Amino acid sequence: MRQHARYFYVLFVIIIISFVFWGVGTNDKDQVRVLAEIGSERVTSNEFWTAYRNTLESYRELYKGKSIDELEQQMNIKLKTLNSLIDEKTMLLSAKELEIVITDEELQQAIVKDPNFIRDGAFRKDVYLRTLANNRLTPEAYEAMLRKQLTMNRMVNMVILGVDVTDADLVGFKADAAQETMMRQMALYGKRSAALKSYIEAAKARFGVKINMDVIS
Repeated sequence: MRQHARYFYVLFVIIIISFVFWGVGTNDKDQVRVLAEIGSERVTSNEFWTAYRNTLESYRELYKGKSIDELEQQMNIKLKTLNSLIDEKTMLLSAKELEIVITDEELQQAIVKDPNFIRDGAFRKDVYLRTLANNRLTPEAYEAMLRKQLTMNRMVNMVILGVDVTDADLVGFKADAAQETMMRQMALYGKRSAALKSYIEAAKARFGVKINMDVIS
C-alpha cells in the first residue's frame, strides 16, 4: 500500500516544483520567454527549466535503475512538467478569485516548523539564512515561494475535502479486511484525483490557456 501511495503522491499532489531547494537560481534572459499564458499568469522558460530539472530528480528517486532518456521517452516529462506548471498557475488564479490569503503568521509558522531549519528541537535562524544562501535565495524570494506553496495546499484541500468513498464505490469487490482498507484508500485517491483534475480543467477553460511549445522543443 505504501508503494501505491508513493506513486499516487507524484501523480496527484500538485507540487510547486520550481520551489524545490536545488537549481533555483534565475536567468534574466530566460525570464522574458513565455511558454504559456493562463489568464493573467505566465509560465516562463526560466520557471520551466528549473522545474524540469527538479522533476527529473523526483523521477530518478521514484524509478531507480532507469535512465533519464528512457523515462523521458516513456513519460514525456517535459510535457508533464509544463502541464504541472500550468495547473499551478491555474490554482493560484483560482485562489485570487476566492480571496484565499496566507497570513504572515501562517507563513512564519510554516518556516519555524520546517525540519530543514530545526536543530536540537528548535528553529535556528542562522541555519535558515545559511540554507537559503546556499541555494541562492533571499528570505524575500523564499517566503514568496513558500506563500505560493501554502496557498496551493489550501486550494487542494478545499477541492478534495468533501470527497469520500462510499460502499457503492466498492460494489463488486470481494476482499478481506486488510484488502478492503487498501481498496478504499486507492478508491479515495482516485476520486480525489478526479475531483481535482475536474476543478482545474474547468478553471483553465474559464481563464483561457495559450501554449508556445517552440520554446522547449
